Amino acid sequence: MNDLSSAPAPEDERPRKKRKPDWIRVKAPVSKGYQETRKLMRDLKLNTVCEEAACPNIGECWDKKHATVMILGDVCTRACAFCNVKTGMPRLVDPMEPENVAIAAGQMGLQHIVITSVDRDDLPDGGAGQFVKVIKALRRETPDTTIEILTPDFRGKMRPAVEAICEAGPDVYNHNLETVPRLYPTIRPGARYYASLRLLEEVKSHDPMIFTKSGIMLGLGEQRLEVHQVMDDMRSADVDFITMGQYLQPTPRHANVEDFVTPKAFAAYGSIARAKGFLQVASSPLTRSSYHAGDDFAQMRAAREAKLAKEQARASA
Repeated sequence: MNDLSSAPAPEDERPRKKRKPDWIRVKAPVSKGYQETRKLMRDLKLNTVCEEAACPNIGECWDKKHATVMILGDVCTRACAFCNVKTGMPRLVDPMEPENVAIAAGQMGLQHIVITSVDRDDLPDGGAGQFVKVIKALRRETPDTTIEILTPDFRGKMRPAVEAICEAGPDVYNHNLETVPRLYPTIRPGARYYASLRLLEEVKSHDPMIFTKSGIMLGLGEQRLEVHQVMDDMRSADVDFITMGQYLQPTPRHANVEDFVTPKAFAAYGSIARAKGFLQVASSPLTRSSYHAGDDFAQMRAAREAKLAKEQARASA
């Protein structure tokens, strides 16, 4: 007997996928620079979040030899409703990965590199040790490259993980809140909003000079005042840089896009964030955590220097 419960719904009963507006459309990547970056990642057996998360900016970034390296494999131990990275039992950690990341940074001539990872709840330290090794390899092989890391929440082992990574000395520590607290049970069920906030606070507590960064996706059904509250929570945790971008549904299995937020609305959110005191704000439909990360880092560093100079001038007046 057929199991009708598993049969696909009739076409007229399925939720209709929202058509992407013109402002979210991008061209397919075909450039020579894109192909060269892709080949280098393959040759060094490196994964990138650009590919795994189906980032819409991959053509532009890879053409400019910018890539966000994803360490600790390409299989995640969690299954967030928004993420396109594979879920399952990860493979063993590659001992050559830190050296290969440093080689890639050198060959690409990177001034700024972003390192992220899958969640590795199977590892005793959540993968923090591999972040440390990558940072040390980069400092050794490409000492002029500034380093930005985007880590998971290290559930159950956050404090020692953050301490070890901060001791290695990244320039920017990014951890994304992803969405508003109300949507966590459906969008990010394996994580806790306030635990992620505490991680960001812990970074600043350990080393106030490390820039902290966090981002959220819009279009998942969040309300305007909820977004404002997330901004306030980030500022309470002394987060320096907020990113806001449009959520795009990777496959029909993932969370639906509830709304395509207009560029005008993103600009308004950006103005509010700047008024709340963030050193750097990136808010547009195509904004992603590492999009234009190098330029943004330079601007953020300049903004901090200007702020400190103003405070010193006021104190000496």
